Amino acid sequence: MKTKINFILALLILCSSLSAQQIGHTTLTFIDSLRNNRQIATEIYYPATSAGNNTPIAAGVFPLITFGHGFVMVWSAYQNFWDFLVPEGYILAFPTTEGSFSPSHADFGKDLKFLIAKIQSSGVGAVIPSASVGTTSAIMGHSMGGGCSFLAAENNLMITTLVSFASANTNPSSITASQQVSVPTLLFSGTNDCVTPPSQHQNIMYDSTAAAFKTQVNITGGGHCFFANSNFNCSFGENTCSPSPTITRAEQQSVTNNFLQLWLAYFLKNDCQKAQDFQDSLSMSSKISYRQSQAIGCFTGITNSNFYPNSFKVFPNPFSTQTTLQTDILLHNATFTVYNCFGQTVREITNISGNTATFYRDNLPSGLYFIRLAQDNKQIETKKLIITD
Repeated sequence: MKTKINFILALLILCSSLSAQQIGHTTLTFIDSLRNNRQIATEIYYPATSAGNNTPIAAGVFPLITFGHGFVMVWSAYQNFWDFLVPEGYILAFPTTEGSFSPSHADFGKDLKFLIAKIQSSGVGAVIPSASVGTTSAIMGHSMGGGCSFLAAENNLMITTLVSFASANTNPSSITASQQVSVPTLLFSGTNDCVTPPSQHQNIMYDSTAAAFKTQVNITGGGHCFFANSNFNCSFGENTCSPSPTITRAEQQSVTNNFLQLWLAYFLKNDCQKAQDFQDSLSMSSKISYRQSQAIGCFTGITNSNFYPNSFKVFPNPFSTQTTLQTDILLHNATFTVYNCFGQTVREITNISGNTATFYRDNLPSGLYFIRLAQDNKQIETKKLIITD
């Protein structure tokens, strides 16, 4: 009997990464040579074999997240994020730039964007080799940093997703930048946020963003500063306006963590069950309201019928520019379809006849893909592709 392999099983096995339990920490200053050798001091937290500074990284490959702090806030106010996410198997990088009372939002956004590319390509010294950094990534930020995360994600297809918390409109405008943000986007808002009221900030960003997959989670009674740990500067600003939060900091962070964990597990670790859990949580939670462009979830409609097992080869694989597809059967008007880890079609090569075809990377980001051969309306075989820089 010919075996049908569920396409999503391949995604779960081949796209997944391991998590770790301990939190390591290191500090490094990166240099952006394209901006007059700008120095970007960065605090980095990562899954480690033991807790502490500069301890060995745990075995595995871990998605990368950069996080932008709020106005005159310090990175240490966001310990709640690294305490929660690092044990889940993520590397978090916090640039400590632009902490003054006259920050450059444009530079901060560029810092967030630069760190993703730099760490994925070069790692973080001997502590975090590039081989330990996954190809999926997220840019996140709170308040000013949330607005700057939109600046960093503008026309940026090298990241996987954008997540913001009580994001503020910036200068240049993050609302304008959102019109050129196409990666999946998750916005968190507090209904009692008097610092960046959703109606003046996050709601407009949600409406403006070009992302096909976008969700806004409104935490009932949530405030502005409760997305972070207690911080004098943030609390001082929030105490000068109204309304005040009607839930506790712990409650707001618990709600946030639930949705954040599920969103990141799906988009950064390709865990399809977490996508369904995210959708269930949206519909069942009594602590939030939400808006969503469309439900998230893995594509499950593709099966591999194995009419001709091991019928084609891909070489070289991994590759960076182009690769060759060679078949053991004679093709006539066949089609190669390329999917990303979410089952979304990113490329098709049609009308193939003969035994070979060339696949050009063009503008596809580095990462893991799947290529399926079909002929005469029959799905023949699926293989994985790995694109490197």
